[in-house]
Amino acid sequence: MDDLTQTAFLNRPDLHVGTEGEFAGWRTWSRDNFETNNGPFWHRMDEDGRIRSAFRVEKKHLNGSGNVHGGCFMSFADYCLFATASPVLQGPGVTVSFACDFLDAGREGDLIEGFTEITRAGGSLIFLRGELKSGERLVFTFSGTIKRLKRRMPAKA
Repeated sequence: MDDLTQTAFLNRPDLHVGTEGEFAGWRTWSRDNFETNNGPFWHRMDEDGRIRSAFRVEKKHLNGSGNVHGGCFMSFADYCLFATASPVLQGPGVTVSFACDFLDAGREGDLIEGFTEITRAGGSLIFLRGELKSGERLVFTFSGTIKRLKRRMPAKA
């Protein structure tokens, strides 16, 4: 399905669609310098309408023990929160809370997939939870809250 034409995804000027390789047709954004440098992280809409996020583990994602660095899992999970919340967020937002559990290691070459769901979306807060998997292996669980930001009008000259 991967049809995001009726959502807020298209309202982002920094949205990019992969054109080659395993992530052809997947989307990413470039506004977040940290994610751009530490990814690339990708997302798409599955047939059932759920947002799936993913990245392929490279050497740069590893800690000194040769496993995915915990900060990488946390950064990717935060990306998953926003990829899933974007259609209802309808604008800028910030993470105001984040909790996680490290369950297993990720290794170089693994495809890490994120599955996130909105548990509640109110007027100013969006609550989400999710999990990261490598194949069928659950490696990380998380929950987070995003606060909608009001758009600021530019100051008059």
